[in-house]
Amino acid sequence: MPGHVLFLTGTLALPRLHRTLDAMAPLPFATTVVDIGVKVAALMTTEIISRRLGSAGDAELVLLPGRFRGDPERLGAQFGVRFERGPEDLADLPEFFGRRSRGVELSGHDCRIFAEIIDAPQCSVEAILAKAAALAADGAEVIDLGCLPDLAFPHLEETVQALRCAGHGVSIDSADPAELRRGAAAGAQYVLSLTEDSLSLADEIDATPVVIPSRPGDLPSLYRAIETLAAKGRRCLADPILDPIHFGFTASLVRYAALRDRFPDQDMLMGIGNVTELTDADTTGITATLMGVVSELAIRNVLAVQVSPHCRRAVREFDAARRQFFAARAQGAAPQRFGAGLLCLRDRRPFPTTPDEIAALAAQVRDANYRIEVAEDGIHLYNRDGHHVAADAMSLYPVLTLDGDTGHAFYLGAELARAEVAWQLGKRYVQDGGLDWGVAADRPPGRDRDPGTSHGFAAAGPTRRPPQPD
Repeated sequence: MPGHVLFLTGTLALPRLHRTLDAMAPLPFATTVVDIGVKVAALMTTEIISRRLGSAGDAELVLLPGRFRGDPERLGAQFGVRFERGPEDLADLPEFFGRRSRGVELSGHDCRIFAEIIDAPQCSVEAILAKAAALAADGAEVIDLGCLPDLAFPHLEETVQALRCAGHGVSIDSADPAELRRGAAAGAQYVLSLTEDSLSLADEIDATPVVIPSRPGDLPSLYRAIETLAAKGRRCLADPILDPIHFGFTASLVRYAALRDRFPDQDMLMGIGNVTELTDADTTGITATLMGVVSELAIRNVLAVQVSPHCRRAVREFDAARRQFFAARAQGAAPQRFGAGLLCLRDRRPFPTTPDEIAALAAQVRDANYRIEVAEDGIHLYNRDGHHVAADAMSLYPVLTLDGDTGHAFYLGAELARAEVAWQLGKRYVQDGGLDWGVAADRPPGRDRDPGTSHGFAAAGPTRRPPQPD
């Protein structure tokens, strides 16, 4: 943590910055606040700061507005001190400095993701490689080839070898022992699944078996299978099987805990599809809850499927969850404020500015440019000619003065629609910034940032970009 931080801001944001810093007192560092002489802080440029700052004094860090579009490294070289973008909203300053002192790092995890291709026999090798590449990009380390009953898989060996050559881990998921043998012989590292009654297959292959109860809920048979393999010096992954809700879900969770109590060091696997696929609910919350079980019971492997359309991000969700929960567990904390990837439909602090603060800011505006903000009471639209609040973006149409500027009309329509969605759902809205849907959606080009870990800025929107030549 630096000993002295210099905050650069604009005239309109200056009072709010002082109030925010006062509310954070006592701080573990000295502060200096400089109004660089522009009304809107986000409009300051590298050149303006270079000309007007003069000196950074003894500051060890100069904090820029989060939406500063200039070059912090160039400024750092000029003034001999590190320049860094802060959060996009001043209300996030406490969390910003809390994160810096805590040192959140989301690159680590201790849980392997198996991702199943459920119709592998019906796909060509090329199609399977393409699906595997997409699953690996989402975070999967092992591609699980789901075989189908009574359907031949003549290209099984070729598929396994192609996947291994492409750098993927491979598992074979079949009820046919012959397919498990073929897959293992071709280089698959895991086979799913063996029971106490089919353990002899493990003597014929080098692949690691996943073992399950002989009958649903029969933990003693699973215990015996684990002990039999352990006596032979064979590693296995044990899966008590997670059952769907209303079909033994709670009892199946208890079985995972019982297995961990009986075998503290046993590698385990949990397949999540029976819950994510068979529950009509957004999967991020389900994923987070199941990840809590995985984290507490030290389950080091999960099997995810993406069959139902509402589960199409299951692998990406679990990748985010395993990293956030790993970081939280390492610090002995609840999985809160360790990344925002799973906050898809709601934000932790959707309305950082109060209606009174927006009104005070609107009263200082002296130009015709429209500003849009969202607070708990609705959508705020203001410029020098007035300040309007509405719950319905369409109701603001009569107060707009656009003088036939179709580009500006399109821009305001898109922004107001986005603001309405943000207000309805409880999402953080930043004009020109887009909404952050976490892992639920890809970020638009130029907005590739995670508000939980970094502080970048959005590229200029389509109505602000210079026209391109034909």
